Amino acid sequence: MQEHYQPSAVEPAAQTKWAEARIFNVAEDTSKPKYYCLSMFPYPSGKLHMGHVRNYTIGDVRSRFKLLNGFNVLQPMGWDAFGMPAENAAIDRKVAPAKWTYENIAYMRNQLKSLGFAIDWEREFATCTPEYYRWEQLFFTKLFQKGVIYRKNGTVNWDPVDQTVLANEQVIDGRGWRSGALVEKREIPMYYFKITDYAEQLLNDLEGLDWPEQVKTMQRNWIGKSRGIQVRFAVAEDSKAGLSGGYAEFLQVYTPRPDTLMGATYVAVAAEHPLATAAAAGNPELQAFIAECKAGSVAEADMATMEKKGLPTGRYVVNPLNGRRLEVWVANYVLWGYGDGAVMAVPAHDERDFEFADKYGLPVKQVIEQDGQSFDPREWQEWYGSKENTRLINSGEFDGLDFQTAFDKIGAKLQSLNAGEPKTQYRLRDWGVSRQRYWGCPIPIIHCESCGDVPVHEQDLPVVLPENVVPDGSGSPLAKMPEFYQTVCPCCGKPAKRETDTMDTFMESSWYQFRYMSPKFSDGMVAPEAQAYWQQADQYIGGIEHAILHLLYARFFTKLMHEEGIVGVKEPFQSLLTQGMVLQATYYREPEGGKKQWFNPAEVDVQTDEKGRPVAAVLRADGLPVTIGGVEKMSKSKNNGVDPQQIIDAYGADTARLFMMFASPPEQSLEWSDAGVEGAHRFLRRLWRTVYEFKNSGEAVAAFGGNQDALGKELKDLRHKLHSTIAKVGDDYDRRQQFNTAIAAVMELLNQFDKTDTTGGQGRAVAQEVLEAAVRLLWPIVPHICEALWSELRPSENLWDAGWPQTDEAALVKSEIEIMVQVNGKLRGKITVAADAPKGDIEAAALATEGAVKFMEGKAAKKIIVVPGRLVNIVV
Repeated sequence: MQEHYQPSAVEPAAQTKWAEARIFNVAEDTSKPKYYCLSMFPYPSGKLHMGHVRNYTIGDVRSRFKLLNGFNVLQPMGWDAFGMPAENAAIDRKVAPAKWTYENIAYMRNQLKSLGFAIDWEREFATCTPEYYRWEQLFFTKLFQKGVIYRKNGTVNWDPVDQTVLANEQVIDGRGWRSGALVEKREIPMYYFKITDYAEQLLNDLEGLDWPEQVKTMQRNWIGKSRGIQVRFAVAEDSKAGLSGGYAEFLQVYTPRPDTLMGATYVAVAAEHPLATAAAAGNPELQAFIAECKAGSVAEADMATMEKKGLPTGRYVVNPLNGRRLEVWVANYVLWGYGDGAVMAVPAHDERDFEFADKYGLPVKQVIEQDGQSFDPREWQEWYGSKENTRLINSGEFDGLDFQTAFDKIGAKLQSLNAGEPKTQYRLRDWGVSRQRYWGCPIPIIHCESCGDVPVHEQDLPVVLPENVVPDGSGSPLAKMPEFYQTVCPCCGKPAKRETDTMDTFMESSWYQFRYMSPKFSDGMVAPEAQAYWQQADQYIGGIEHAILHLLYARFFTKLMHEEGIVGVKEPFQSLLTQGMVLQATYYREPEGGKKQWFNPAEVDVQTDEKGRPVAAVLRADGLPVTIGGVEKMSKSKNNGVDPQQIIDAYGADTARLFMMFASPPEQSLEWSDAGVEGAHRFLRRLWRTVYEFKNSGEAVAAFGGNQDALGKELKDLRHKLHSTIAKVGDDYDRRQQFNTAIAAVMELLNQFDKTDTTGGQGRAVAQEVLEAAVRLLWPIVPHICEALWSELRPSENLWDAGWPQTDEAALVKSEIEIMVQVNGKLRGKITVAADAPKGDIEAAALATEGAVKFMEGKAAKKIIVVPGRLVNIVV
């Protein structure tokens, strides 16, 4: 055995051993319980970052622990390879996105392998290959034929210079992020999934999932179920000009607060509403404002923070409860695609309406009150919008009613007037999956002048995306490639045009968990027997930034696949762990009139005070000061990332893994610390040295398996510590998923080991038992070093065959226990007594301690309280 720990030699040897033994390559095996551990697959951006290392190490710890406990463990890996970042990077580099993507995959695969993850690499796939997206296209055609997918016009951000659609985050101050051109709103045909038809199912099925409550709440809020009333405001007779059909009769509004209907003082409509269009005829000012609204963002996040603007239309509708005329305004905060594109405004009891009314001097009418609260129409207070402990006022026959009673009675009144009815509504909107980008899965639809939109026939799938294309940023290359879009109609055989839009990349990540079960299956999305065995991911791990859309779409896709008989489950991920971010200090300079210049922490020397807090920093290159920023998530934009490869090269993969698992619990953020990395490496050197010194201090022995009672007190105590540690670490890995406390428990065990005399036959046998167990306990976290140490402790055996160490119940029974002694509730000493000592003996021993004698000051004990196994409190 080498005297010194050398990860550069240990780690490749261990990885070769695992690969040759194929211990991570699994198949369906009904003789074992299955465990499917899935971490969110990476986007092949070029290099791993520390967030990847943390995410995949958490999954690896769970997988290896289950493997040692006899489970048939599936831990796969693949690549979420389509998407806009690859296309943008390819434009910048003037290369094909496919080339950039595949080169990144090759590099990142080697990085992942160097970290020693227990991955079944034979199941690897990239979502940008026709072998993967072929099945996605087939599923699309079936759902299109069923009507689950439909085509309609949707509003998009259009860059007139780049001739492309932009995501909301690519529009900065109304201009395209690349071209700087003023962005236009365009109505273009897009494909949508009817996810709204599944809103109730998506909501109800959250209850059976072992997910963080925070994530469930985020999903519930996104689905946004509310119970309200659909209210019809009759269009005033003098306001019908230019309107036709139902729009000339009434303006329809959904409200979850019908109790405030008597407080409505105006109605606001979206710029696209027919009433707004009719009112704008001959009104240049209103026309210009409508154009401004249409050019603005349609992102809800932007709508919430932007300045609220509006103009009156001069048109009126009538409140069905009291007959009052309400002026209709066009407002930029009302979206045409949401509900009916109109809202009833109750400024006294809605903060957004209050802000708008205050700005434009519109009436504010209070219609609910709360005991002990005064209403001020000039200042918003939280209770104005409350449903709790309130009652109606200024509402005629409904005065004095609480929220629920008012809701029911006003709803009944509206129904009797044929002016409304109850309605359950969802915030969730249908999922638009069309993307006017090149690097994505082609939508398998053909447009025929005679037959309309025709799905590509199954025998003609996949519609292959040409990979030798170098985009220039001016629109999708597919729309400029006749060799791609010119085709014939599958139905009538006439010339037709292939769809040039590609799919939202959430499509690929919505079903990949099932493809891993049989990645080479050539007759469908997943082999039935494989899905029947693996069912669903038992554990899913990833960042909380994916808590809404990715998880929601994956759940929705699973329900669709279940309806088609492809899978036997309705949910994709039974248990979810959302790991915290990896944080790092930031440093920057701010040149006059320029943007901040960020410096990597490795380039900066930091001066600290006596408590280790940073007080000043200079750039090593020039010795000049830099500003100390906050501790933030590692990111390219702040230049505060740490390259995992540097840590692997300097300290080894096990050090990186150990630091990531020890620095904080997995669900909390982790602050990067160079000192912490060095500390993790010191512990591994100590672990190696401990086994080395034991091996060189005597003959090889078998681990202790004899009579506990034959041991001396020190060895009994060490075995008690060992077996209580085995129990604790198993619970930490499995139920609690707190890996930092598992590591701390093994550290404490080794501390006690170092203090215990393990010489002699029985001592060496107990030492062997302790070291074997410690290596197995740490194998899920630092597998390479543990593999090497196990081969020294048990040269002819495989660690993974040894399994998880079992607790010896006899060792957990202590013959003696330590009890604290208090006098009047203050700690004054401690005693060691037999574990089964009678109460009288415990009291006598406590009274005899030096601390008790001193602090009782010769007084008699009024009462002696014995808490078994813990303490004695003497009251004087």
